[in-house]
Amino acid sequence: MKFNKDWLKKRWVAYTVATCSAVVLYLLLSHIGLYVKWFQTFYGYVSTVVLGIVIAYILDPFVNIVKKYLLKGIKKEKLKHSLAVAIVVIVLLALLVLIVLTLVPQLVDSLVTFASNIKIYTSKLKALMNTFTSSKQMQNFDFTAIMNKINDFLADMTDFVSDNAGNILNKSFSVGAGVANLVIASILAIYFQLDQKRLRDGLKKFLHLVMSEEKYKSSSIFWRKCNQILVRYIAFDIIDGLIVGIVNFVFMLILGMPYAVLISVVVGVTNLAPTFGPILGAGVGGFILLLVDPMQALIFIIFTIVLQTIDGYILKPKLFGETLGVSSVWILVAIIVGGKMFGVLGILLAIPAAAILDYIYDNYIIPHLEERKARREGKSVKAKEQAEAEEESKA
Repeated sequence: MKFNKDWLKKRWVAYTVATCSAVVLYLLLSHIGLYVKWFQTFYGYVSTVVLGIVIAYILDPFVNIVKKYLLKGIKKEKLKHSLAVAIVVIVLLALLVLIVLTLVPQLVDSLVTFASNIKIYTSKLKALMNTFTSSKQMQNFDFTAIMNKINDFLADMTDFVSDNAGNILNKSFSVGAGVANLVIASILAIYFQLDQKRLRDGLKKFLHLVMSEEKYKSSSIFWRKCNQILVRYIAFDIIDGLIVGIVNFVFMLILGMPYAVLISVVVGVTNLAPTFGPILGAGVGGFILLLVDPMQALIFIIFTIVLQTIDGYILKPKLFGETLGVSSVWILVAIIVGGKMFGVLGILLAIPAAAILDYIYDNYIIPHLEERKARREGKSVKAKEQAEAEEESKA
């Protein structure tokens, strides 16, 4: 029986298809929260494996550097790779132990001092706020209700910190399941690195089987570019955070500001997160210093603004180069969406994700649309020439 395609051209068919498509789209969007929950549940099962892959991916550039410069005399590739992985792991463990032995005691001392002096700090802040309130009341502004709320909050915070200081410190050092998960993921990452060649060969063989040679080459170029963007961003973001943290520590040390280690660690870590990170670090550091000395807090905020200006306009462009060549609007959108979907990790990877999407848009989507438009225009020109030729032949 021959299929009649004429009914597909009827108007009611187009309306029916459009209506059904709208209903399906509505159902998908209305249940998007359920799909996100399913994804989060599934991700919870494989999160350790994913973390292991991420750690292995971060270790890969360092392993390649060791192979290229330290072990270039070794001919056997498998032995060279295994030794490179061992060297990188040992160096990272040594750095971790060094950081723990030097940084953690100072960090603990800062936290203990801050917790023990919280009542003094809050009383100073209350006195400062009362002075502010009195001066405003002389100008017929009534901030009494607001100040009462702030005072109640400070009192509650003081009582909470005083009563639970021991528990807070104990919980801050008990990482529990998180540490176990990180340890397992790190062990997996080492195995992934040691078995890297076989995993890559298997993936290449699979892609060769499912793709044409042309598609395989174009996809290889694409993934190589994405890898360059991601590795460059992660490496230089860590370097940038270290530089900002060290400069902040030296500045606070020179001026004799308290909690230099604690605040510098906060500033350096929060600087890893784009856009909102430096603001959060400045806010936390300024608040801690405000409880001790408002003038020091003001100096710290001014210095942070200057430091972040230099970092944003001089240091980061030098480090990242073309990696940050993305519109600030799209970076902000990527940060919000990434944070909503993947939390802190999504925020940290927002800029390279936006850069990769920008690369896809410029090098794949736009050329494809231009090519399709050129084909359409070529067909229309050809049809026009044929019509003119027919008219001339009739004449």
